[in-house]
Amino acid sequence: MVLVNHLTVQFGGRTLFDDIIFTIGESDRIGLVGKNGAGKSTLLRIIAGTQRPESGEVRLPNDFTVGYLPQEMSSNYSNTVMEEAKKAFKEALLLNQKIHDTEDAIVKHHDHESEDAHRLINQLTDYTHRFDILGGNTMERDTERVLSGLGFPRSEFERKIATLSGGWQMRVELAKILLSRPDLILLDEPTNHLDIESIQWLENFLINYRGALILVSHDRKFLDNVTTRTIEISNGKIYDYKANYSRYVIMREEWLDLQMSRMKNQERERAQMERFVDRFRYKASKSKQVQSTIKRMDKLEQVELDEIDSKTIDFNFPPAPRSGKTVLEIKSLSKNFDDKHVLDNISLMIERGERIAFVGKNGEGKTTLLKIIAGKETYEGEMVEGYNMKMAYYAQQQAEHLDGDSTVLQLIESAAQGDARKNVRRILGAFLFSGDDVDKKVKVLSGGEKSRLALAKMLLEPVNFIVLDEPTNHLDMLSKEVLKQALLNFEGAMIVVSHDRDFLAGLTDRVIEFKDKKIREFIGDVYDFIEKKKEEESPVLKIPKKENATKIATQDKGISKKQEKQQQKKQRMIEKCEKEIQELEAKIKEIETVLSDAEQYQKAMKENNNIFNDYEITKQALGERMKEWEKMAG
Repeated sequence: MVLVNHLTVQFGGRTLFDDIIFTIGESDRIGLVGKNGAGKSTLLRIIAGTQRPESGEVRLPNDFTVGYLPQEMSSNYSNTVMEEAKKAFKEALLLNQKIHDTEDAIVKHHDHESEDAHRLINQLTDYTHRFDILGGNTMERDTERVLSGLGFPRSEFERKIATLSGGWQMRVELAKILLSRPDLILLDEPTNHLDIESIQWLENFLINYRGALILVSHDRKFLDNVTTRTIEISNGKIYDYKANYSRYVIMREEWLDLQMSRMKNQERERAQMERFVDRFRYKASKSKQVQSTIKRMDKLEQVELDEIDSKTIDFNFPPAPRSGKTVLEIKSLSKNFDDKHVLDNISLMIERGERIAFVGKNGEGKTTLLKIIAGKETYEGEMVEGYNMKMAYYAQQQAEHLDGDSTVLQLIESAAQGDARKNVRRILGAFLFSGDDVDKKVKVLSGGEKSRLALAKMLLEPVNFIVLDEPTNHLDMLSKEVLKQALLNFEGAMIVVSHDRDFLAGLTDRVIEFKDKKIREFIGDVYDFIEKKKEEESPVLKIPKKENATKIATQDKGISKKQEKQQQKKQRMIEKCEKEIQELEAKIKEIETVLSDAEQYQKAMKENNNIFNDYEITKQALGERMKEWEKMAG
C-alpha cells in the first residue's frame, strides 16, 4: 500500500494541496479529476518521485515499482520502435546475455563433472528460472502485442523513433510502461495521442491489469470504463469517492445537497435556541435552561459547505450567415508527401447544417484533409467551396502557434476586425480571462489556457462552417461540456476530429472513417459507428438449416412434460426474483431514511463511509432485477 502523507504544495503564490492524505491499495483503479491547474499533474509527479513537495511525503513499500507517463516529455532516441519498447525487459535482457555466456562457458569446460562445471550448471538453472518469471520467453510476442494494440503496424517496428511525431513517441513510452508491469501505473492524459481503436485496446489492458493505477483524463468514457475510485482535487483539498466518474458526479451532488440540508437544519436549530435565550435571559426561573441552551449552542458543530470550483467557459457561436445548400465539394482528391501516399482519389460532399466526425487511426489522413480544406496544404484533384461559405479552422496544435510574446488582450485585439473589437473583453471573460489575466504573456499560459484562448479567437467573426481538429485536448470536463453544447447549438456545418467518444456522442450525424488512403461513410454518431464496426468484425452467426428446424418442431414425444417442467422452473425463478426485489426495495428505503436524517447520517458515516456507494449499487441491482422480472413475466 502507498501512503500519501500530509502533502502540502504551493505554486505561483497559491496552495495546490493543503495537508492532503490518502492511500493507494495494491489493485486500486483511481481516476484523478479536477479543473485545469488544480494540481493533478503535480500530484502524479510527486508520487512518481520526480518532484518534491513543500511538506509531507509519499511512502512506498520496499522494492515497489512505479511507471509514470507524463503529458509532455523530452525525447532523445536513437533506437528503433521495437528496440526501445524491449527496454521494458531490462533485467530479462541482461539475464539472457548471462544465460548465453554461461552456456558458452559450460560447452567450453573440459571436465563436466568438476565442481566448477556443477556451479555453472546451477547458475544457468537459476538464470533460466528468473528469466522465465520475468516473461523473457514471451518477451518478443508480448512486445508485438502491445505495440500493435497501441496502433503500430508491423511495418513500423523497425522504424527509428527519432523520425516519429511526438504523439507516436509517447505511444512507445506507454508501451514500455505496460510491458514492464510496475506495481503502480501513473498515466497523465494517455488518450491525448491515441485514436479510438487504441483507446479501446488500452481500456481492456488496464481493466485486466493486476497492479494499481492512477489515471488523469478528461475522457469521461475512458474513466468510467477503467476506474472504480475517484479522487477530486478542488481548492487545495481532495474528495475521495469509491465510484467511477459518472457515479462520483451523482454522489458529489447528493453530498452537497445533504450538506446544504444539514446547514439549514442547524441554522434553524440555532435560531430557535437564540430566540429562547433572548426571551428568558433575565427570568430567574429559566436561568438554568438558558445556561444549558447557551452551552448547547457553543457545542454545535459548525456545518460548512465544501468549496466547489465551478468556474467554466461560457459561450455560444455567433449566428451563422446563411450559406448555399452545398458548403464544400471534394472530387477525386489525392495527397502525397514525397513517396508517402496519404489520400487516394477520395470524394466528399458537405451540405448546409451537416455535422461530420472524422475518425480512424493516427496517420491515416484526417488532419491532412482538414489542412487541405482550410487551405493549409496543397493537393491533387478538385475542391469547390459553396456559395457564401465562411470557415473557422481550429488546428490540432493551434495553441502552440499563438504569438507567445503577445499578451492575451493584445492577441485577441490584433485578430479582431470591425465591430468584433467591441466584444473582445466580453469574449475573453466568457473564456475565464478577466482582470490581470488579460495582461499575461501567452507563453506563460498553461496548455488548457492556450486552448481556451485559441477557441476564443474563433468567435471574432460569424462563420457557417467550423473545422475542428482535436478541440478537447487540454480542456477540463466542464469546459468540454460547454463546448459541446455550443456546437450542438451551432447552426452551420461542422467537421470535427476527436478520439473522445463521450464528446462525439450525439454531436454528429455522419462518421467518415479514414483507412488505407480511402474514406468510408457511416450514418449516425460515434457509437453507431463502433457498433457497426463490431458487427463487421464479429464472426457470422450460424443459422440452423430449415430442415433441422422443421424436424425439431415436429418432435412432439414427451413435449407436454418438458413444457410443464420448464414452466415450474420459470415460476420458481419469478418468485425468487420478486423476493429479491422486495429485499432491495426495503434496503433502499432504509438507506434513504438514514440519508434524510442528519443525526442518523453522521452515525452511519462513522460506521460505514461507503453509504452513498452502497445506495447506488443497491439501486442499480434493483433496476437489473426489475428488468429480469419483466423479461420472465412478460
